[in-house]
Amino acid sequence: MKFRLLKITVLITILTSFISGCAARTVAVASNDADDQTGYYQFTDALGQEIRVKNPKRVVALMGSFADTWQKAGGELCGVTDDAFDERDLVLPENVISVGMYNSPNLEAIIGLNPDLVILSSETKEHTALKEALKQAGITAAYFHVTYFEDYLSMLRICTDITGREDLYKKNGLETKQQIEAVINKNIPGSSPRVLFLITYSGGVVAKNSECMTGKMLKDLGCTNLADENKSLLKEFSMEAIIKEDPDYIFVVPMGNDEAQANKNRKESIEKNPSWNGLKAVQNQHYILLPKEKFLYKPNEKWGESYGYLSEILSGSR
Repeated sequence: MKFRLLKITVLITILTSFISGCAARTVAVASNDADDQTGYYQFTDALGQEIRVKNPKRVVALMGSFADTWQKAGGELCGVTDDAFDERDLVLPENVISVGMYNSPNLEAIIGLNPDLVILSSETKEHTALKEALKQAGITAAYFHVTYFEDYLSMLRICTDITGREDLYKKNGLETKQQIEAVINKNIPGSSPRVLFLITYSGGVVAKNSECMTGKMLKDLGCTNLADENKSLLKEFSMEAIIKEDPDYIFVVPMGNDEAQANKNRKESIEKNPSWNGLKAVQNQHYILLPKEKFLYKPNEKWGESYGYLSEILSGSR
């Protein structure tokens, strides 16, 4: 009996920690049997599951950014969550249907589509809650974890390996990586502005450190995040602490669909304070509202544009 020589390609991506209080990501490994004429592809997902797929054509993505990534890898979709339409405004075939909101997906609708593969987030509890039900239904479910560009690049690598579109990995991944590196490399040496990054939502205002998406970008561009140094800012928003720290820049992103309420909360919680206009950032017009599509939603192949947007602000060219 002849045994085929199994060629194994190993893709190892060391993924950095992402949000305060969460453990570091584990190493993700993907392997491809290049001599397997049946065309199966095997990889390890973010939950440590061994996933084996064969040219999936009926794919359901339970997050708009994941649906976008799968499309950017040349994949086809049969079902997505509402944010693919409402937030990302993806161009999708008419036969692609909604399977609910990303944080409350409809299990019956997913199973009813008879998918070859379901793509989910390992950090969304409503997604991990579907793991056993999908397994019982005989549906392959792969979990990913994307917070930083490096995470997106790792996911895109796996997706393009599945679809066989190396060209799209280069176009939508490696070219973006080069854009980011170019932006970071032209940053002014020795410049380390002290920044405060805030998220406003219908319930109030929260400070974020460098372990979130935009916080990581600011850190890569040489900024010092006040919430990294003063961790009490992460637990409770304090105007007194902000006034004491007096940041060089204040960046704000509104969260949620009720942007009007978020803006109202920002004005009442921050801007009405008598000492607000005395802050260095406000006086120098460095109080910046950032667009959600670049700094709240995952920018995917446009991550380089997000880095460039921040770089222009910090250099004074925007």
